[in-house]
Amino acid sequence: MNRHEAVSGVTAGLTAALAGLATGHLAAALIAPASSPVLSVGSAVIDRTPTALKQFAIERFGTADKPILLGTVLVVTLLLAAIGGLLARRSFLAGAAVVLGLVAAAGWAALARPAARPVDVLPAAVTAIVALVVLRWLTPEPGEPVDGPGRRRLLARTGVIVGAAVVVGSVGQWLTVRARDVTNIVFPRARKPLPPLPRGLEAQYRGVSPFRTDRDDFYRVDINLTVPVVDHETWTLRIDGMVDRPFELTFDELLELPLVECDITLTCVSNEVGGPYVGAARWLGVRVSDLLERAGVRDGADQILSTAVDGFTISTPLTAAQDGRDMIVAVAMNGEALPRDHGFPARLVTPGLYGYVGATKWLTRLTVTTYEKKTAYWTDRDWAIDGPIKISSRIDTPAALKPVEAGRIVVAGVAWAQGRGVGAVEVKVDDGDWKPAEFGPDAGVDYWRQWYLLWDAEPGRHTLTVRAKSLEGEVQTEKRAAPFPDGSSGYQQIVVQVT
Repeated sequence: MNRHEAVSGVTAGLTAALAGLATGHLAAALIAPASSPVLSVGSAVIDRTPTALKQFAIERFGTADKPILLGTVLVVTLLLAAIGGLLARRSFLAGAAVVLGLVAAAGWAALARPAARPVDVLPAAVTAIVALVVLRWLTPEPGEPVDGPGRRRLLARTGVIVGAAVVVGSVGQWLTVRARDVTNIVFPRARKPLPPLPRGLEAQYRGVSPFRTDRDDFYRVDINLTVPVVDHETWTLRIDGMVDRPFELTFDELLELPLVECDITLTCVSNEVGGPYVGAARWLGVRVSDLLERAGVRDGADQILSTAVDGFTISTPLTAAQDGRDMIVAVAMNGEALPRDHGFPARLVTPGLYGYVGATKWLTRLTVTTYEKKTAYWTDRDWAIDGPIKISSRIDTPAALKPVEAGRIVVAGVAWAQGRGVGAVEVKVDDGDWKPAEFGPDAGVDYWRQWYLLWDAEPGRHTLTVRAKSLEGEVQTEKRAAPFPDGSSGYQQIVVQVT
């Protein structure tokens, strides 16, 4: 095989893959976005990735971990498709076998999802048909020249197909993103509306996290490569398991129940010390305790297994819904419907527990059971069962390693101790004494506190350390721990260069 033949083979393979993937993506947008070939394979990779490697990806790449994964899957797919194109120059059946192998993997991945339906294999089937047709069209017959007129014909066909693939793929992506828009919903008022949240320190001190996290800025950490699109008019929430009276609610029926407003800070267990995966919002929803009272919990239960529309599961201690805290099925966030990225039409919000045990998004089922009978996604991967949030604090300003001018400097940030409340925050400069910080407004024990300290900074390199205490006097631990298996711990320290 000469160079021209090799180039034509690689071109044919790559073009066939692009055309097939673009068409499959459009088909998935019309059926189920998660069944798109690249997305379904990526999801299968996530589910089978060791916990330590997942945590490394989050620590190293943050919210870019998913695009990097998808990019890797796409690159590997294209490389194998290029090999298939080369093989097709010798034997079309051999090249077609490589393409079919790739598509079969995507079809298997689509059907392996917990909530998969038989129709979810259709995007993979469409991908296979289009890819094989294109590969056949772009593969010359044995002995047919690939230079001169043959080469120009191949380039023309390739250009047409690539252009069509771009259009088709773009339409599929547009449909997928467009489906995330949530129709305006008018929610009933809470039974006892809370007063508006006070203005935070961000109005006075630049750089400190806003007292209320905007919906668009709220952190998102989950295993989903594409956001589930749920029609709230057909959505239902089922309460079953070890209960006397299992029942099911539509979205409208859920809104007819007594609604409560709760100011709650959520924290991801993957958050490193001083990390960004924490946010505070006002949530509107129905207390899980009210739902369980209606269902009648039987003796012996110790777990609520919550299930998302895509089959993802989370296990929450039953006591979290029975000890008086505001564990809710939330339907609104900061006065508006939940964004699809954050669980529309309903999600769990559990104060005092990391998200992996108390914040199921796209919720559709609450099953009362026991830890012995049922295990959930993260507990199957050896994360701790209970997941109580640890007392923690963070310095938002000044930024680490950024030069600042000598003089009076504002050191500020946030601290959280959900369920216990933050009673004090202290800051230490170098090896000096701990100095008490001042607080911003207070929105309850389940909400974070903004804090600040005015520091007379002298020129030089300085280390700032922060720690928090609960209202009961429990001190944030100095002991360093990684997020796995039950959340990070330790004091945050930053180095500041004062000029």
